[in-house]
Amino acid sequence: MGDRGHAHQLQVHTTQHHPQYADKSRFTATGQHDKAAQGGPSTTKVLTVMGLLPVGGTFLTLAGLLFAGTMAGLAVTFPLFVLFSPVLVPAALAIGLAVAGILTSGAFGLTAISSLSWVLSYLRGTVPGQIHQAKRGMQDMTEYVGVKTKEVGETIQSKAQEAKRGDTAATARNTTTTTTA
Repeated sequence: MGDRGHAHQLQVHTTQHHPQYADKSRFTATGQHDKAAQGGPSTTKVLTVMGLLPVGGTFLTLAGLLFAGTMAGLAVTFPLFVLFSPVLVPAALAIGLAVAGILTSGAFGLTAISSLSWVLSYLRGTVPGQIHQAKRGMQDMTEYVGVKTKEVGETIQSKAQEAKRGDTAATARNTTTTTTA
């Protein structure tokens, strides 16, 4: 590959040194020097860390001990689970289904009681305000949709009339220019 013969130019930009910007420390609103801006954590941060470090260490130690105890218990009981699995698996399944059935029946019972309570209050005429609010909201929405539909219909009708007038005026101009030509 041959040289291109172009001269290379190098531009050097110098920066001016401003001594007033050399000190990047902060000053307070009263003009006094802020010592915390020079670096280092504040006293409250140091005390917070010193106070929370033992608590965090204690909880971490307890978590480790609980994990070790769990693993030891699992190591001891795992062979028993394997030996008694033909009995334990159906027993666990039966207990799980019984608990699910009890919880489901409780949920259905609670739903039935609340439904009967609502029907009773409806028959007494002390219906909660929610139904009346819902009826009122539906009436308001129906009225709003009717008004909007009427406005849109009127707008379309006026635009159609303007277009019709514009077409007749354009047609009249076209016929006059054609007959004169």
